[in-house]
Amino acid sequence: MSQQTTIRKLAELVNTPVDKLIEQLAEAGMKFSGPDQEVSSTEKMKLLGFLRRTHGKTEGGGEESEASKKITLARRKVQEVTVKTGRSNATVAVEVRQKRTYVKPTEAQANEARRAGAAAGGDERAEILRKLEESRQRNLAEQARLAEMDRARNEENERKRQAEAAVRAQAEAEARAAVEDAEQAAAPVRTPIDESVGPAPGTSIRVPAKAGAAHPPRTAPAPARKEPDRATTAAKHKTRGSHAMVAGVEDDESTQRFAGQLHLSAADRARRGAARGKPKPRRQLEQSRGGSGSHQFERPTAPVVREVAIGEAITVGDLAQKLALKGGDVVKALFKMGVMATITQTIDHDTAALITEELGHKVVRADSEDAEDALLAHVEDVQGKTAPRPPVVTIMGHVDHGKTSLLDYIRRTKVASGEAGGITQHIGAYHVQTDKGVISFLDTPGHAAFTAMRARGAKLTDIVVLVVAADDGVMPQTIESVQQAKAAGVPLIVAINKIDKSGADPLRVKNELLAHDVVAEEFGGDTQFIEVSAKTGQGIDTLLDAISLQAEVLELKAAPEGRASGTVIESSLDKGRGPVATVLVQQGLLKRGDYLVCGVQYGRVRALFDETGGQPASAGPSIPVQVLGLSGVPDAGDDFVVVEDERLAKDVAQQRDAKRRESRLVASAGSRMEDIMAQLGKGEGQLSLNLIIKADVQGSVEALRHALVALSNEDIRINIISSGVGGITESDANSAVASKATIIGFNVRADASARRIVEANGVDMRYFSIIYDVIDQVKQVASGLLGVEIREEIIGVAQVRDVFRSSKFGAVAGCMVIEGTVKRSKPIRVLRDNTVVFEGELESLRRFKENVDEVRNGMECGIGVKAYNDVKVGDQIECFERIEVQRTL
Repeated sequence: MSQQTTIRKLAELVNTPVDKLIEQLAEAGMKFSGPDQEVSSTEKMKLLGFLRRTHGKTEGGGEESEASKKITLARRKVQEVTVKTGRSNATVAVEVRQKRTYVKPTEAQANEARRAGAAAGGDERAEILRKLEESRQRNLAEQARLAEMDRARNEENERKRQAEAAVRAQAEAEARAAVEDAEQAAAPVRTPIDESVGPAPGTSIRVPAKAGAAHPPRTAPAPARKEPDRATTAAKHKTRGSHAMVAGVEDDESTQRFAGQLHLSAADRARRGAARGKPKPRRQLEQSRGGSGSHQFERPTAPVVREVAIGEAITVGDLAQKLALKGGDVVKALFKMGVMATITQTIDHDTAALITEELGHKVVRADSEDAEDALLAHVEDVQGKTAPRPPVVTIMGHVDHGKTSLLDYIRRTKVASGEAGGITQHIGAYHVQTDKGVISFLDTPGHAAFTAMRARGAKLTDIVVLVVAADDGVMPQTIESVQQAKAAGVPLIVAINKIDKSGADPLRVKNELLAHDVVAEEFGGDTQFIEVSAKTGQGIDTLLDAISLQAEVLELKAAPEGRASGTVIESSLDKGRGPVATVLVQQGLLKRGDYLVCGVQYGRVRALFDETGGQPASAGPSIPVQVLGLSGVPDAGDDFVVVEDERLAKDVAQQRDAKRRESRLVASAGSRMEDIMAQLGKGEGQLSLNLIIKADVQGSVEALRHALVALSNEDIRINIISSGVGGITESDANSAVASKATIIGFNVRADASARRIVEANGVDMRYFSIIYDVIDQVKQVASGLLGVEIREEIIGVAQVRDVFRSSKFGAVAGCMVIEGTVKRSKPIRVLRDNTVVFEGELESLRRFKENVDEVRNGMECGIGVKAYNDVKVGDQIECFERIEVQRTL
């Protein structure tokens, strides 16, 4: 170290503040006034000795002082304790003081402690080793003892086995000896007989009862537990004397049992045999327990192929049970085939057959049509002789072409005036007595929603009369009626109505029908065209003559006697009369009191009504009547058959109902993976409108369902929660509350309890009598659910001709309006090469230094685009506005 060291440099070297270093020098007896004074080596050594003494070391760095061997730790902790003093609480401060002194041991004491610790550690290790050795010795002794016990047990088992083998060998020897003795006793006497000496009087040579008795079969020995009984039995037979075997006695069970008791009669033998009873099954049980391996389970060497009977539908669980498989295995196989079904769902016959063949089994169709077969045989047995019957004529055509008015004139009644809106909304069935004979007419609705009704009428009819208005021509429902008549294969007669009007053009109707392969007779075809007027009656007789002529050509016949059969034309639920079905009798005679089955409904005919309200006693072929007494409302188009008793009708109806339920379950379950993948993402934004439909007749329910469901599109889905015939009940109102549905009543009303629920819960319920109104109202409701759609409409386009720079607005585009009108308050887009490069709003719109609100086509203007200064010559500024449009179906 240099002799010129100052206090400041020394402080930097020892990393100590200058003031503290001056204080330490002062305490060591050296006075310095400032940090720039020099410090000599002697003063440094003196300072070092002072510091060593202060820190408990001698100057020579040897032994520590007595004070350095002790350290005292003082700890002080203050806590507050709350003490209850009467009504108030007082806080008392509690102070805890702790003082501990630790003394550092000397080197000799430390060495002594280490030696004591080593000795203690050695004793502990020795103790641990000793305990381990003792545990090992105990384990060895226990293993030796267990081995000795196992050896003794094995020796005992071996002795028992040898003893059992000896007993078994002895029993086999005894049984073998007993069998040989029995054979010797049963064998004939082989002693040579002297010919000179004849048999003694009263003796006879015994022969065996069976040829096989002398040579018993050499088979494997029976189980040991049976042989002693056989030997004992043989010994007993041997000791019965000379009456043991008797020639000529049959070797049956009773003879063997009582062979030595010849004095017993057959009745006594039977009585004693019954008294002895059958042997106890314990021996057989013991034999099955310890018997040979022939009765044990053997694993099949080839897969078992089963014949599985499957009906029209079957649940996955039942199919798994018939296949003797786990339900999960069948579900897994269905998933592999792409059918997603659980174990409780129902699958159809084809799917079940495919999965059964896939699993290696055979499929047999189950014949579960027992009731249907009985019904078919029952119907075939009662077919009688046929006789001519009246024709069934269906009036078809477009709406408001005069079909019902034409039928009114024929029937001399006013039917159309009773229909809501003047249009037919039901199938009307009438039979009319004319000068040409009895003719049954079916009047079908012409509205587009009643396609199913018209198709049903075309199938039931013998002749179709197509009514076409002479002043209106061929319309869409006219074409549809022609197609349905051709599909049903019935002859067509065209009645050109409203011929009395000034604008009538029959030739136009004929020419328009030529395009649909309906050729008039005057044009070389086979279709009769009759010009009529439902208002004046012109041509009505000619039309009836044409119908009669066509009926004679068809030679219509039916069985007028026997059990009746036919088709349901229409059905409804009457509040006072119950289910009412309008039926058309096609065969036989329908009488009051007959039992009939009609689709899934059955019952007894309580009453018959004709179209005038009368109650005929019976109805023959081609006669429409109303039937009361069914168990429920049948579906329009169902066939009815009269049966002998109610039992058969009930069985057939229940079987059809079960079959329909299975088909419905099959249709709703087992979705295919392809369908699910195709529908993913489609229904995310689709709205749903729930409806409950109640109507007066079944045909109207069908028409409303089809017409309303057809309104669905990709934006909204019309969901029919339930539909039925009859008034709106409390159950319908509760369903509407639960599903948030709208109730539609078509020619029906709600009862008091249903109205209370509707009013209390705010359910939307609407009454209608015309199908037009139903469709329009549902469209309005659905449109309200769809909401509004935001559309953008371009109102003007301006082309940039030049760009100017402004200190206030930045880039200002000098433009010419080339389309529409540019408005300052509307948003704009900047287009460059027909590509949008900016979308925003206008900051200024000027014309000749004046701010204007709009600039029309063909005028120049200055446009400042807000927050955009990159406008170039040739750009187009497109001005547009956003408008709200109500979405509709």
